[in-house]
Amino acid sequence: MPKHRVLTEFGMGTSLRRQDYTQAAKRALQDALWHNSINMAELYGFPKEAMIIDVEIAVQEPDRVDIDALLDIFPYGQPSVTVHHGGLDIPRPDGKPTVIANAAINVSFMMERA
Repeated sequence: MPKHRVLTEFGMGTSLRRQDYTQAAKRALQDALWHNSINMAELYGFPKEAMIIDVEIAVQEPDRVDIDALLDIFPYGQPSVTVHHGGLDIPRPDGKPTVIANAAINVSFMMERA
């Protein structure tokens, strides 16, 4: 059975003063998830565990993101996280940048087309 994407959500998160790339990424994921009630599993008649959740995070320093901490955000489904170079580091007068992370979440199921 082929994998079919049924939903894409986007979010943005920041770490204003601590340069915490993981926290900025978490906030980006929460921004994408918390503004929506994603009921895709019920809509298609699948258990929530069947959701394939592909997450892409973009920050200026990808190696500073704790992927396991991001996976803990998802209470169900089969999440995977990929971190890319992107986002923004905004300079501040004290020399420590404000970190901005972007997130894209794709939800898919293994299913045949109707």
